[in-house]
This record gives sequence, structure tokens and C-alpha cells, in this order.
Amino acid sequence: MKDEKLPTLRVRPDQIARRVLVVGDPSRAEQAAHLLENAQELAYFREYRTFGGVYRGKPITISSHGVGGAGANMCFHELFRCDVRYIIRAGTCGALRPEIEDGDLIIGTAAIREDGCSEYLAPLNFPAVADRHVVAALEAAANGQGYARSHTGIILTQGFFYPGILPISTTMYIQSGAVQGVEMEFATLLVMATLAGVKAGGIFTSDGNLTKEADADKYDPHRAVVDEGKRRMLRVALEALANLSEE
Repeated sequence: MKDEKLPTLRVRPDQIARRVLVVGDPSRAEQAAHLLENAQELAYFREYRTFGGVYRGKPITISSHGVGGAGANMCFHELFRCDVRYIIRAGTCGALRPEIEDGDLIIGTAAIREDGCSEYLAPLNFPAVADRHVVAALEAAANGQGYARSHTGIILTQGFFYPGILPISTTMYIQSGAVQGVEMEFATLLVMATLAGVKAGGIFTSDGNLTKEADADKYDPHRAVVDEGKRRMLRVALEALANLSEE
């Protein structure tokens, strides 16, 4: 297996580091790779783009997983075949609390499993929880970079973006005041990582606030404040990965 390429990621298992950053967008994977030393693109197949390099002396792998839990499942499964120890997802989300502004960072502690994928991997009463050491490393990295506007808490993972004829189910989560944001892959990652014995976490940039604008057709992530938030997010995620203990 060592010399054989993984079927979807198209890299050899020995090219995957024990610390991994995963993102949805292949271009964001490239953006994160620019923060590494000795960065090298290892493969690019469909939405799966993988880079290797070093950050503050620690080997890091960066992979993109595309949009949605089903496609991300393929990426995560193949990574977990390669002795990965830590994995952090860095993505965008819609904020579900009124005080969260566009470009703010949110650190996920757990996920609500409406992803449309993980229920086929483990029963819905199986929790989707981030590793406490990864959460602490993300919080420390954000604080260490002087980033005061970070939020920490539960993330809603849903298997759709644009709604159909059913009522939008974010309303009750907004009303609860306990859910920070909504995205599409975090719950899948947390369930799969727990089953594989991998320590996982996530950090997200708010690219809109559903308490202020809930119409998905008005979604516009292409703004300077969001771009700046994503740059900060990638730096914080890499700092956290580098700071996590070898043990």
C-alpha cells in the first residue's frame, strides 16, 4: 500500500503528514499552502487538491474535500488510512447568532448532525464532538495572534444550501441561542474522526448572518471582510496544528 496512490486523493499514504488541514475549496488549499515552507502540490483530482509542506518545523498536509458530507467522506476516509493524528477543518459558515459579524472566526466544539451523511456511518445518538485538545489549541492560537473576535460553540451541519418546499430548520437553532453557525461538512468529519481515533476540530469564518438575512439567494461571500477573515482563519488553524503535542 505504501507505494500505491489513494484512489481519490491520488497521493501515496507516506506523503500524508500526521497533522492535516482540510478545506472545502481547492483554491483555499492553495492559499493555505502559501503559508507553508517547502510547499509542494501532491495531487489534484476532481475537487480533491492536496499539498504538503512544513509549518514552524512540523510537517503538514492540506487537502480540499469539496462541498457536502458525501464527497468529504471520501477525502476523510482516505486520509484516515494514513496514520493521521490531528485534523482541523477550516471553512466558511453562516452565523446564527446576531452578535457574530462577517469575517469573525468561530471555533467549533461539536456539531448537530443534519449533514445527510453521518447517519449512515453511526446512529444519530452517537455524538459529533471535537477533541478538547484541538479546541484548546485553536483558542490559544486565536488569542496568541491577538484575534479578539472569535466565538466558540456548537455548529449546525446541514446537507443542503438552497432550500426546497420544506420549512427552513435553522429557525429553532437561532432561537435556542446556543448554535454559532451553519455549514455542510463538520459533523461528518467529527463522527468519522472519532470512529477512526483521530483528534479533530474546526474553525470557521462567518460569511453572512442568517439572523439578519436568511434568503440564500442573496448570499454573497465575495467581500473583502470575508477574505480577511479566511486569511486569519488559515493562519490560526496552522498555528494550532503546529502547537498540538506529539503524544
